[in-house]
Amino acid sequence: MTSAKAVSLLGLRVLVVDDDADSVDMATTILVNAGAETRASRSVADAIATLEDWWADILVADIEMPGADGFSLLRRARSMTSVRGKRLPALALTAHGRTEDRMRILSAGFNLHLVKPIDPAELVIAVGSLAGRTGTG
Repeated sequence: MTSAKAVSLLGLRVLVVDDDADSVDMATTILVNAGAETRASRSVADAIATLEDWWADILVADIEMPGADGFSLLRRARSMTSVRGKRLPALALTAHGRTEDRMRILSAGFNLHLVKPIDPAELVIAVGSLAGRTGTG
């Protein structure tokens, strides 16, 4: 198993999207401490605007948000990838950890699914894996 300390996110651009201020602050702090360059958004509209000016290497998004949800964010962000010519791996963060929730999230196109509250090491390893930096992704 890969240790979070062995994973460097140095230079990796990660967009964290969550309507909960504490959740977005915690995830952003964890990722910055692992070397990532991050941007935080509290809504789908803000996240799309961020992606227009600052393309991320990895998207970390909450599923349940008021207005537009994480599924619509993923659809809109992925539609932008054809214009950018870059892939956008996505990690879903959710309070829902049932098997059917995970299946629905992965079927919608998210690459990974983590259940809140997030474990810092697990988040670093998951993002590193999506970026191909752990030898497991």
